[in-house]
Amino acid sequence: MNPMPINPVNRVLRRTGRTARAVGALAVFAVTAAGVSAAGVTAAQAAAAFPNTVVPVPVSEVASGATYTLTSATTVSSDVTGIGDYLAGILRTSTGYPITETTGTGSGSIALELTGAPTTVGAEGYVLTSTATGVVIQANQAAGLFHGVQTLLQLMPPAVMSPSVAAGPWTVPGGTITDYPRFEHRGAMLDVARHFFTVAQVERYIDEIALYKIDYLHLHLTDDQGWRIAINSWPNLATVGGSTEVGGGAGGYYTQADYSAIVAYAQTRYVTIVPEIDSPGHTNAALASYASLNCNGVAPALYTGTNVGFSSLCVPLALTYTFFDQVVGEIAALTPGPYIHIGGDEASSTTASDYATFEGKAQNIVASHGKTVVGWHNISTTALLPSTVLQFWDTTTSNSSVAAAAASGSKVIMSPANHAYLDMKYNRKIKLGQTWAGLIDVDTAYGWDPGNYLTGVGESSVAGVEAPLWTETILTSADIDYMAFPRLPAIAELGWSPWSTHNQTTFTQRLGAQGPRWKDMGVNYYQSTQVTWPPGS
Repeated sequence: MNPMPINPVNRVLRRTGRTARAVGALAVFAVTAAGVSAAGVTAAQAAAAFPNTVVPVPVSEVASGATYTLTSATTVSSDVTGIGDYLAGILRTSTGYPITETTGTGSGSIALELTGAPTTVGAEGYVLTSTATGVVIQANQAAGLFHGVQTLLQLMPPAVMSPSVAAGPWTVPGGTITDYPRFEHRGAMLDVARHFFTVAQVERYIDEIALYKIDYLHLHLTDDQGWRIAINSWPNLATVGGSTEVGGGAGGYYTQADYSAIVAYAQTRYVTIVPEIDSPGHTNAALASYASLNCNGVAPALYTGTNVGFSSLCVPLALTYTFFDQVVGEIAALTPGPYIHIGGDEASSTTASDYATFEGKAQNIVASHGKTVVGWHNISTTALLPSTVLQFWDTTTSNSSVAAAAASGSKVIMSPANHAYLDMKYNRKIKLGQTWAGLIDVDTAYGWDPGNYLTGVGESSVAGVEAPLWTETILTSADIDYMAFPRLPAIAELGWSPWSTHNQTTFTQRLGAQGPRWKDMGVNYYQSTQVTWPPGS
């Protein structure tokens, strides 16, 4: 598969913000005449609200009424060279201005500074201040600067994301935005096992999710239909297990150098890779690669269909744990992030006793390699390590074993399939996708509260949100775009913005503002009828 062209402006890690707004439910900053003096701003400042264009909506916006306009003399200075280079590159491409970039604090018209931000914005937050003479973004850590850059770009005309020189003027509304995330984990998942996607295609998706302050990419690397990463101690996993995919295509796999390249690229966008080795079910590709991993010593045929629940590692076999330990060890050594996902869903061919045995051993193996376990919520029926993180994917709003685990201190990533699964159809007319979890348009993707969704799992037990994209029907980057956008930004806002800002009407307005940007970037998004898309979308 050939990747779609990657627009250089996509290369950004945007961790979207939230806006605590003074009037009503999530409107742009405005106050009544009676409230102006109390707010400490003038009526003119209140009237000159920030545009309703930033997704996720920031925590706080206070408009000043000033405007900064970029010119050929505009410069960028940054305490983090890579972020300054990134921003200057985008601005040069679309404005045609030279936009020089220097390292250091405060010398540029647009200054990115690791000083001056309050501790309350944390590691990922920022303060953006725009005046008539320039823009300053302040953060405590580099990730915060990167998020602030994404907000800056969304405040500017959509053509700032153009891959070629476009017409200005290039304005930034004046005022101050203070922003930080609700949840630390704001993830997307890409299934590269059912259909294989190249390094370039994965990097393209990283570019896109980073625009909305997504900070984790969960790669579903193994399943019945394909094994997608080379393991030196078990080479057939890639060369045999990776040789096909759903529908019988050629499949493919990542060399360890390929995987390391993806990890490194994600780091430049402040995205952490979470590799998943699904087990003990969803393992036909591994079992087909080595007869010795099967209880009967016979390798099954490679599988190119879409059924689930028919495969299982041989739990009583000692070699199973040698295999799992060596696979996890090699992947852990290549993965700087804290997590390894061990799957654990749809293990219908594993007895309950064997399932509990395997999950106990698998968790300890991951921990022995210095990583924290993430598993689909099904593993909550077994004994969990205190650090193990659950990922909830069911369509119900109650699960007694997950609630019990949360009560014991386990954290939960919220991915309810009937809200967060990006492979569900928007409507029955759509050719791509599935319907088993329901139809998901923008209102359904946005219309739930991760911190108050699952009975017995309160906000303090929620690690964050994640939007999985399973790829049984997804073959190209254009397909990925179509299913992820506009729904992924909805999940991103739920993960970043405070629930107090949640409002369907104003969200769809902000979402519509992304349309012209996506068009300029070549994003093949679905034009939901629930959104009013402005001219140029």
